[in-house]
Amino acid sequence: MTLARGNAGAFEHNRMVMLFSMMDGSREVGCAISSSAMDDLEHVARTRPEQREEQFLRLRDRIEQCASRKFLAGEFEGTPPGIILRSLDFRS
Repeated sequence: MTLARGNAGAFEHNRMVMLFSMMDGSREVGCAISSSAMDDLEHVARTRPEQREEQFLRLRDRIEQCASRKFLAGEFEGTPPGIILRSLDFRS
């Protein structure tokens, strides 16, 4: 089963990640993508923090596809377990 779209969260400046969620049926799965991964996807040097949410929305389909792949592979991290996406996850 692939994940369904959840909520777009907010950019967490201290950790340099964009938080979001995906839904596994009725269970919410916490996810995050690093700012460097989003910049790599767009081939830009550095996006300003106040533009991260807009950047996430532009890239959302690709980000969520990658999160679904990691979910199906059981690649969870942290406590509580969630999905964390890095530049490495988007390389073929």
